[in-house]
Amino acid sequence: MSDVLVSLLLVVAIIAIVYFLVKKFSVLVINAIVGLIVLFILNFLHVMQWVGKPDLGYSIATIIICAVGGLPGICILVLLNILGITI
Repeated sequence: MSDVLVSLLLVVAIIAIVYFLVKKFSVLVINAIVGLIVLFILNFLHVMQWVGKPDLGYSIATIIICAVGGLPGICILVLLNILGITI
């Protein structure tokens, strides 16, 4: 009887851990997609030229920062571009 109880608790714990990881992973994927879409929109509408600076561009570093950072990554890239630091 105790073996069944231990295995049932183990299965419930594994399901809870997997659910938590999938939930966090989906938030990260959505944040990365939103960051890349905002990068595309900023470059498509030439928003940085309104400030008098060149567009951000599509380098490997820029895409990785947007994918990992999402919207905060875009904000950091825009602030660095305004300050004259290009990546």
